[in-house]
Amino acid sequence: MTDKEFRAEQRRRRIRNYLPHLPGDILKILAMVIFVFPFYWMVITSFKTLNESISVPPTMFPFTFNTEAYYIVVTKMNWWSYVRNTVIITISVIVLQLLVMVPASYAFAKFRFYGAGVFFGTVLIAFMIPTQITFITTYLTMADWKLLKTLWPQIIPFGANAFGIFMLRQSFKQIPDEIVESAKLDKASEVQIMTRILLPMSKSAMITIALFSFVGHWNSYFWPLVMSTSEEVRPLTIAIEKLKEIEYGIQWPQIMAGNTLLVLPVVILYIFASKKIIQAFAYRGVK
Repeated sequence: MTDKEFRAEQRRRRIRNYLPHLPGDILKILAMVIFVFPFYWMVITSFKTLNESISVPPTMFPFTFNTEAYYIVVTKMNWWSYVRNTVIITISVIVLQLLVMVPASYAFAKFRFYGAGVFFGTVLIAFMIPTQITFITTYLTMADWKLLKTLWPQIIPFGANAFGIFMLRQSFKQIPDEIVESAKLDKASEVQIMTRILLPMSKSAMITIALFSFVGHWNSYFWPLVMSTSEEVRPLTIAIEKLKEIEYGIQWPQIMAGNTLLVLPVVILYIFASKKIIQAFAYRGVK
């Protein structure tokens, strides 16, 4: 067999070996297109003119890149005030959740105390209850406390993250008790054990929980809408909704520009944290 015939035979063999995998790869590409296309359409529409954005048939790429929509969104509204509120709310919620979640998860994972099962069952019940059920009682409470014109109603109710406690507890339980006992023999305090041993070993779970919390509160709409009575304390998602009221009609380029700016931080965070999310579920596991 000549060298040319040998290479041709190798190509045919590779093709025969690949054919069984072809349908699966086609489905993967199709699923990727289905998920990516709405984001692609959002971004390209933000760079179109109004006439092009409503033209029929629609254009798959702008004739000319027009950044006027971004300029209007950032300058014609009190955009940075909404951004500030969103950042303050999101970061405050994550920090408050960590302060509550880490000690609670450590207690459930490494301590044996009376009523532990009942208390953890209560956490699971809270995990399963939809947030919408608590709207009325929380609203009345915050109204009685006269906090509806502040950011607190969007922060305080989320101070305890039931999903985070559950997931972090599972991660802590994967760490051998011998490590904790060795630290105690070295006279390490409970705070040192949590911060210097358990948390570094559960970094993937922590990043995953923080990212999920970030996405949930960064994109939250109905809760801030119900729990705020002043534009001064409303987040970015409400500002996006207000873009429909600018001038006349629905300004699709402006709406898509606002949504692009809203989604961009989430996409950037996911790109950097995606490996940690996979590690949290693949290696620590949620039992």
